[in-house]
Amino acid sequence: MSYQEFLQWVAYRRKRGSLHSGMRVERGTAMLAMLYVNAHKKKGAESSKIFDFMEHEDEPPVSLDQAMESWQ
Repeated sequence: MSYQEFLQWVAYRRKRGSLHSGMRVERGTAMLAMLYVNAHKKKGAESSKIFDFMEHEDEPPVSLDQAMESWQ
């Protein structure tokens, strides 16, 4: 595999996600679970995130700009 082809695959994975079918299924079911839980949560309760339901994927780190925005 050439370096150019490698860069194309990296760009594809960043845009489309993992090629692993199990991870795609996990993400889909996590999305459904998150939507269900957030639709039935009590008022004032914190919303769930998709990563709360994805056992095999870590939540990406928060950027400095995101952190500063959440502090305001």
